[in-house]
Amino acid sequence: MKVPSRALSLRNASFLGFARSFNPSVFERKLCSKKKDFLLNFNQVTQSHHAYPFRFLCFQRIVNDTQKLRCLPSSSFVQSRAVSRPYDVSIEARVASTVRGLSTRGNDVDVTPLVVGGNVAVAEGENNVKKNGVSAKSEVEKEAWRLLKDAVVTYCGSPVGTVAANNPGDKQPLNYDQVFIRDFVPSALAFLLRGEGEIVENFLLHTLQLQSWEKTVDCYSPGQGLMPASFKVRTVPLEDNKFEEVLDPDFGESAIGRVAPVDSGCSVSVGTSSKSEFIEMALLIGLWWIILLRAYGKITGDYSLQERVDVQTGIRLILNLCLADGFDMFPSLLVTDGSCMIDRRMGIHGHPLEIQALFCSALRCSREILTANGSSKNLVSAINNRLSALSFHVREYYWVDMKKVNEIYRYKTEEYSMDATNKFNIYPEQIPSWLMDWIPEKGGYLLGNLRPAHMDFRFFTLGNLWSIVSSLGTPKQNEAILNLIEAKWDDIAGHMPFKICYPALENEEWRIITGCDPKNTQTSVLNELCRPWSYHNGGSWPTLLWQMGRLELAQKAVSLAEKRLSIDRWPEYYDTRRGKFIGKQSRLYQTWTIAGFLTSKMMVENPQMASLLYWEEDYELLDICVCALNKSGRKNCSRGAAKSQILV
Repeated sequence: MKVPSRALSLRNASFLGFARSFNPSVFERKLCSKKKDFLLNFNQVTQSHHAYPFRFLCFQRIVNDTQKLRCLPSSSFVQSRAVSRPYDVSIEARVASTVRGLSTRGNDVDVTPLVVGGNVAVAEGENNVKKNGVSAKSEVEKEAWRLLKDAVVTYCGSPVGTVAANNPGDKQPLNYDQVFIRDFVPSALAFLLRGEGEIVENFLLHTLQLQSWEKTVDCYSPGQGLMPASFKVRTVPLEDNKFEEVLDPDFGESAIGRVAPVDSGCSVSVGTSSKSEFIEMALLIGLWWIILLRAYGKITGDYSLQERVDVQTGIRLILNLCLADGFDMFPSLLVTDGSCMIDRRMGIHGHPLEIQALFCSALRCSREILTANGSSKNLVSAINNRLSALSFHVREYYWVDMKKVNEIYRYKTEEYSMDATNKFNIYPEQIPSWLMDWIPEKGGYLLGNLRPAHMDFRFFTLGNLWSIVSSLGTPKQNEAILNLIEAKWDDIAGHMPFKICYPALENEEWRIITGCDPKNTQTSVLNELCRPWSYHNGGSWPTLLWQMGRLELAQKAVSLAEKRLSIDRWPEYYDTRRGKFIGKQSRLYQTWTIAGFLTSKMMVENPQMASLLYWEEDYELLDICVCALNKSGRKNCSRGAAKSQILV
């Protein structure tokens, strides 16, 4: 059953982007072409075409050997896809004025009531008041909202995302002045929770169309349709003193280390033949993208976006890619080192927990938002089978508590049979000495990584928190993870929540695994005693705040962060074992630090909103076994034995 649209009342209703609920004349735009946009009639879209954004459309071309997207009015697109209409600098002042009215830039704060389950949260300008039981904004929150608005990027007069960092004193911004797919998620949630949905809708539609059509890294094409890690709005000069705006994506060809994050996007290329013509369709979509798409519908109550033809097609294509049979016999996704939030070499090659948790979330989102019809029936069945196998695999083999450590401690090796206990041939000597004294009697967590003959016993915060969000773990396991965080608060939270991983790599281990990466230690001088607990080597990242799953712990973490973030100028990360110092190479005024704090604050004050983003245990999945679906079957399936211990 779909949730009805929420009641919204703003001074500038056109900013919200809910054109379907209002008179279209209210949403007249002065964009680059000075023409009005119109809403597409989806009933006229044929099976051989995609539905396009209803405000403005984009098409692809090659400019100076770089793929660009150009803004194009809808009415012009129907007539021709050959050229776009540039804007004249003589109207630049008027356009800029309109942009300011349509974007989220500025110091004014709109009145934004959110109606959720009968509770109304009111943000009333700069007034320090309290209404309907909801606390008024603190000075830190007001500053955070101002900074978040200043970080907004506009494209042809409409907001499309936020830059990664917006420090005016930064002389070398590198790629921090771009819109990152993953980094924008907490910003998107902050805007959605506040009732400002247009920027999120624009972001979802534009990133859906940013596709790779050229070779990117050393003349090697990683696959058409690859989602970019980030994009930037550039102004390109034309003739007659005119300019145009283009979206310039980065697929990793310019990134440090040439990293293309798996969680940001995946590539897909599907060929179909019709009337002797080969039609190649390349669509991009990613794990975070699908999660954000579902969140948009849940929070706004506007489900028409996810029901669009192009969006539904994109979901199907990415699922066909992710669920395709391959050489890997595990239900988890195989990931190279550095292709996730930990975008540096940190020894997580294989099947890191973070990606598996996000994969589980994306599958559950897709199953929920796919339009039910004959073509989606088999796809939903494949999703259920993969979710069942994935949840069993992670719950059974990734889980670590005192009982499990004792079991691993007594493992026999070189076992060969279907009934082997040590299925991955893990040597007991791999158990680190720190774990024996660190793991509490009550509580446990999911391993950071698992592959043959290797268990990564480090505690990775994002993976464990998202296992709770997606119910990848069992209810008992999820509760145990939170118990461990509470018991080991000084280690995982410290003075600034939360550690990205615990413990840090030190000395020779750090040299070998990180490749002597100076950013993953507090000193740039490579000496005998390197100082860890920096960046991705145990650094503290405030952006993880919004993913905290227990209210009292979330309140404690937010209160702790609120005391320092503004004073420290909203840094990207913190150094030292307890997170006392601002990161040595940390960017200031980091947008996802700001947005993570604001999202956390709103979720703590209104837990009903947070609950919209969480999944409950799906008990139907427990009865699905891939072995039973095979015609041959498999007599010795470990699912039944484990179900009584782990799955229930």
